[in-house]
Amino acid sequence: MFPQQLTDRRAFDIARAMLEGFDKHYRLFRQASAEAKSRFESADWHGQQRAQRERIEFYDKRVDEGAERLQTEFRASELPMEVWHQVKLHYIGMLIEHHQPELAETFFNSVTTKILHRSYFRNDFIFAQPTYRAYYPTRDTLRDTLLRIVTNFQLQRDFEDLGRDVEHVLGAMRKQFGDMRLRTNFQIQVLSSLFFRNKGAYIVGKIINGFNETPFALPILHTPGGWLTIDTALFGEDELLIVFSFARAYFLVEMEIPAAYVHFLRSMMPRKPRSEIYSALGLHKQGKNLFYRDFLFHLRHSSDTFRTAPGIKGMVMLVFDLPSFPYVFKVIRDWFPPQKDTTREQIKGKYLLVKSHDRVGRMADTLEYSNVAFPRSRFDEELIAELNELCPSLIEEDGEAIVIKHLYIERRMIPLNIYLQDATREQMEHAVIEYGNAIKDMVAANIFPGDMLWKNFGVTRHGKVVFYDYDEIEYLSDCNFRHVPQARNEEEELSSEVWYSVGPKDVFPETFGPFLLGNPAIREVFMKHHAELLDPAFWQAHKQRILAGHVHDVFPYDTAKRFKNQRRLAAAQQAAAVAPPSEAAALSLPS
Repeated sequence: MFPQQLTDRRAFDIARAMLEGFDKHYRLFRQASAEAKSRFESADWHGQQRAQRERIEFYDKRVDEGAERLQTEFRASELPMEVWHQVKLHYIGMLIEHHQPELAETFFNSVTTKILHRSYFRNDFIFAQPTYRAYYPTRDTLRDTLLRIVTNFQLQRDFEDLGRDVEHVLGAMRKQFGDMRLRTNFQIQVLSSLFFRNKGAYIVGKIINGFNETPFALPILHTPGGWLTIDTALFGEDELLIVFSFARAYFLVEMEIPAAYVHFLRSMMPRKPRSEIYSALGLHKQGKNLFYRDFLFHLRHSSDTFRTAPGIKGMVMLVFDLPSFPYVFKVIRDWFPPQKDTTREQIKGKYLLVKSHDRVGRMADTLEYSNVAFPRSRFDEELIAELNELCPSLIEEDGEAIVIKHLYIERRMIPLNIYLQDATREQMEHAVIEYGNAIKDMVAANIFPGDMLWKNFGVTRHGKVVFYDYDEIEYLSDCNFRHVPQARNEEEELSSEVWYSVGPKDVFPETFGPFLLGNPAIREVFMKHHAELLDPAFWQAHKQRILAGHVHDVFPYDTAKRFKNQRRLAAAQQAAAVAPPSEAAALSLPS
């Protein structure tokens, strides 16, 4: 046997011995946990306490046993680093099908650091996850720490006034936390890479103080003059959930160990599924895989029935849901009514367009699957009949399963038309304003929604309005926005048919009103905030800017939070306070 072969064989044996040590630990750990049920049933409280104490010691005992075995069998502390590199590679290979890979990695670290000299603790054969940087400021050094957090990213463009921006962040922290007492463990943990999307770069981390952990994000933007600036400071899980929304494009993030990033982000947003976090980081296939596992788990632990989704039925998609599961399932119909001049391939192309486009927080992400098997017993008969009638080419019944050959899955939202039916006056105003804002955000991203009816928009749990019906979307820059021509005679004016020529990409915004604004209360709010959406000039102006190469800013937060706008407001308030009464009344916030 050649020396290299001998080295490789020894490395393999060491890796196997180490994994056997971990497997023994986890087997005993599970056994102690499984026996808790019988102790509970027999009211053996002393035995329960004893098991809890002993279980705490399990890990250290197994680590000591593992280190002793490696020393006895392999004289492990005398092995060169080349062998340890080989050990790690073999160990990684053994974890491919393992059920506790992350725990086994920790065990590997514990055993090797027990054996080797401390100078090797940071060597690259250790499983390390340099996911975040930790900073430990005092009240006096907090400003300098914030400066260091930003400069550590070494952006190769100067800030307009970083000192000013940091003062704004400090002010936002004071507003968020008040005069809080800094505990012994006060620290700021910041993920090591910036999160890039649209025209922004985001610093993402959390502030830890005692038992409290507060997520935060600092968006960095370009100023009109080409400098950098911190645009605002966002705090709390709800703000981060909107930044990482399923309706936004995926981030670009440089990550050596994505699972560690997901773990950190999940600690900040525990309500967000891991599958959506993976997708938000651009790892969409992993997100799909985890989503499907979660779906199968939910099926095993639920008993309700798939049904046709509530709301107005679509002319292109058959939509169904499972009431206990917060998603909807969409299947393209085999045939469409005459007014829908499209094909299945064209519709799939529209959904692909949205997947690859910047969704600016206004277009729901979709998961596309092929050949998905559902338990037939969980479908109500009415839904089965609809599937067989409207999309028979995509349906197969295979014994106890129904196989759908192609479908999309989206987050479930309340259809806007249904939401408005039961909304209070305040909720209605907010929803109509949000509806117009959603359209304007899509316009900024070069998307014309096509069918702007209320039923094609949904309301999220955060009160955001999101578009989800993509079969008629077009690039704004491809559309021709026109005024309705003046009727040339009474016959044309009274005609129920369109008497003027209409090209395939022609759009007449003035005609939106009759379909959208039949309710006087809704019309009043819409016309107050979004009347320009009925004017072709609005659409045409945005089209020209896009064709000229302009890329709009779209913010995943309320623009009132922007430091720039807060400075303007403060300046306006200060001017109003010192101006004579007649002048103060005339002051207004700069646009």
